[in-house]
Amino acid sequence: MHDHRSLVAWQVSRQLYLEVFGLAARHGEPVLRPLFGQLQRAALSVPLNICEGYTWRPARRWVGHLRIAYGSAVETRECLAILREIHPPTVQKVDTLVTLATRSEGLVVGLLKRESPSLLTPHRSRRRSRP
Repeated sequence: MHDHRSLVAWQVSRQLYLEVFGLAARHGEPVLRPLFGQLQRAALSVPLNICEGYTWRPARRWVGHLRIAYGSAVETRECLAILREIHPPTVQKVDTLVTLATRSEGLVVGLLKRESPSLLTPHRSRRRSRP
């Protein structure tokens, strides 16, 4: 029986969270706590939303959870980019995590495309042009 653990997007995002958690544990300087806290929450949100949303497959709630997971994946990558800029000792490790975060993001987008391709098309304005 397949469950959320069979999804590569979940596997990669979970691995990313574990790596982020380890990095935060090793670099606990007080000035970095808010950034690491946000980074950990964003990174944890991705696999948890995939996991929770998977239980609703193939309903619209599944797609909603994927959209939240995608937003959290983007937020994770942005937190890593900020960390890279403000804390040089972590640059090499952060570069590795950015690669993993980018992969996670892409995998979630792949799930979104598969489940609901119309969600990724740009919205057209419903406004009528004035004569």
